[in-house]
Amino acid sequence: MWRLNKVRHKAGRHPESLEQLRLKRREQEKELRQARRDKQLVSKRLLVNEDEEPPDVTMDTTSGGEDVVRSFHRLQHSGLDKGAHLKSLSKALRDPSAQLTFIKQENAMHLLVGLLTGSDAQCRLQAARCLHELSHSPHPGVAAACLPATPYLLTYLSGPSTKFTELCLYTLGNICPDGDAVKEKLLAQGIIPALANCMENQRHNLAVVEAVGFTLSQLLQTKDAAVKVIPFVLSSSLLPQLLSVLTPDPKFGLAPAIECAWCLHYLTCSSADNRELLAQGALPRCSSLLVSLGGAVAEGKTEEGLELLVCPLLRCVGNLLSSCPPEDLSAQVGDVHLVVALCALLQYYLHTEPSLARETTWVLNNLTAHSVEFCSALLTLNLVPGLIQLLSFSQGINTMVLNTLANVAHKKKEFCVELAQLGLLSALSTTLKMAHQDIVTLSLDVLYMMVLSSSQVSEEFVIQGGISLLEAIQYNGEREMRRRAAFLLENHLLPPQQ
Repeated sequence: MWRLNKVRHKAGRHPESLEQLRLKRREQEKELRQARRDKQLVSKRLLVNEDEEPPDVTMDTTSGGEDVVRSFHRLQHSGLDKGAHLKSLSKALRDPSAQLTFIKQENAMHLLVGLLTGSDAQCRLQAARCLHELSHSPHPGVAAACLPATPYLLTYLSGPSTKFTELCLYTLGNICPDGDAVKEKLLAQGIIPALANCMENQRHNLAVVEAVGFTLSQLLQTKDAAVKVIPFVLSSSLLPQLLSVLTPDPKFGLAPAIECAWCLHYLTCSSADNRELLAQGALPRCSSLLVSLGGAVAEGKTEEGLELLVCPLLRCVGNLLSSCPPEDLSAQVGDVHLVVALCALLQYYLHTEPSLARETTWVLNNLTAHSVEFCSALLTLNLVPGLIQLLSFSQGINTMVLNTLANVAHKKKEFCVELAQLGLLSALSTTLKMAHQDIVTLSLDVLYMMVLSSSQVSEEFVIQGGISLLEAIQYNGEREMRRRAAFLLENHLLPPQQ
């Protein structure tokens, strides 16, 4: 007799085969988490100075190096006009080749750091602007050249000027992923406590909060972040502060929540067990926001860029669910209407963002794997018919939906009867004909639970032509599929031989 793995939904005849399947699935999940993490590449941001015209992307930059040298020499020998020369220098530094020219000038960074730390506030601002332009460089060597300035940039995060603080934050965020040496230096200089203090002091200034989230997310994506960055983050006050920002502001928009949600995603996919995140309420906080966003989508109230918030939230919830003890699941998630929100998001993104729809089905699978309550909610809230319709989709969506329905079927025989009444048997007749072996194998697992639950379900499957379907698999399918089809036919569907 088959024993179905509650979490993985892979069947086998012997305990050792189940264990092998568990190990294989763990490795696959590890690879998926790695792929999700690697695909979120670090990026650099240029903070536009509101007092200037936007950079002209069509301008001729062939003389950028000459402009940098000229501005640098003027700075060395000028008196009271240093602010104007620094402004000219920052414009010239928009050219990547000019950035390399500047850091090769003798004492160039020494002069810039001196102006950054001087008594003239205007010169400090313009020097920071020059460093910001340098931090946007595609050349890793430029970031390393900026390291003499980073202790001062970190110190200025506690200053009174929010615009200056923003500039320092985005500069730090741009340079921190550029090599292990840069990251190690910033960590040694105390970037994590500096970010925590800045976020605490500026929690009402959402522009600064957004900048802190960006800088932290850059750090969390660096190599060895799980070992060298995340422990510092979890031991600081940053985690509760990140969670407190997960409320989109009606005036400011989604940006701060998006940045903080991505930080939480990098934390959940890199941490081994997520106990600290669960203890501090990350799962109910992220789940609650997903419920709100799912309700907004269902009512047609969406904002531009909403998917940038939905994506990390889904990943946070999915990863946290896989770490949450089954006995704590209901208390952690709280609202069974999370399944309603997930189904609303699934339908909304099905055609426009199929990868996001697939993420949603992954969360549904994790949510229902150990919970009778959430499986029951899918039935009582009439969400199963919509899921059954998705079994015809590809791109991994049908696999995860079938996994979710397998979770429901596995919990109670009564659930199997309800699934049959809602049309799952006829849908399985379609999936059993598919070319994808995993879909057919999983369909056989679900069918086994269905026919075992009730003689009426078995009879209905036979009436629908199920015998011929299984016989076709028995003779034409892959070895494991043939074995399962034969088992069903011989033990549960065909009349006993006389």
